[in-house]
Amino acid sequence: MTVTARLRGWLPYTGVALVVAYCLAPFYWMLVSSLRRSTDIFSTSLLPAPLSFENYRAVFSPAQGFTRALLNSLIVAGVTTALSLLLATFTAYATARLEFRFKRLILTLIIATSMFPVVSIVVPLLKLFTDIGWINTYQAMIVPSMSFTLPLAVWNLTTFFRQLPDELEHAAMVDGCTRGQAFRRIIVPLAAPGLFTTAIITFIAAWNEFLIALSMTNKPGMQTATVAISKFSGATTYQTPFGSQMAAGVIVTIPLVVMVLLFQRRIVAGLTAGAAK
Repeated sequence: MTVTARLRGWLPYTGVALVVAYCLAPFYWMLVSSLRRSTDIFSTSLLPAPLSFENYRAVFSPAQGFTRALLNSLIVAGVTTALSLLLATFTAYATARLEFRFKRLILTLIIATSMFPVVSIVVPLLKLFTDIGWINTYQAMIVPSMSFTLPLAVWNLTTFFRQLPDELEHAAMVDGCTRGQAFRRIIVPLAAPGLFTTAIITFIAAWNEFLIALSMTNKPGMQTATVAISKFSGATTYQTPFGSQMAAGVIVTIPLVVMVLLFQRRIVAGLTAGAAK
């Protein structure tokens, strides 16, 4: 094998390595910075020396209230994901199976709503939620978040349901199932990869949401993790606790990384389902 052929063989691996390094570099630097002492936070060394966990102790100090913020994020993201997936499953199934006028236009409008800037709905919703007493409540964060996660879930699941042949339901109904039983016993189990992938994408979007949670809450006990990180305070009024913010960023990111690593096969299966017949 010539040198040129060997270089060509290594080019794809080199490209993948560069992309991975580019994507992981910010997280690596955040991790390293979180393990530095406060006095070494601006060090440019690639490894923390000496290793320190003072930033993580500061994050979980009672004064920061970060544990409660993590619980709030879990509740908001979990409920948003569950409701979006439930509504999107029925909507996507009906959209994929039924024929009606303006079907393509409706699907276009559904996905278009998820592209609206968040700030465009925050101001009117803030006024509405203030009038009905929803400020500093979970529903004030869940309902606006669904305006973006639900269209995304509907679009993904509609594409997936279209790949499932109609003959599956017809065969089930010949065997005595109703349309609803065929959907529940046949279609839903087969759609598990798509449902699982959609749930993870929706959860990540809801977990990372910031502007809605910032606008709808002003009590520390109701803030989500992303909002709590932005409001970390240092030892003095003019000090920015970069180390604590880095540590909190690592803590917020780790659950998403673990989730993707554990369920990467299901995610890939859901994303590629129906790609080839």
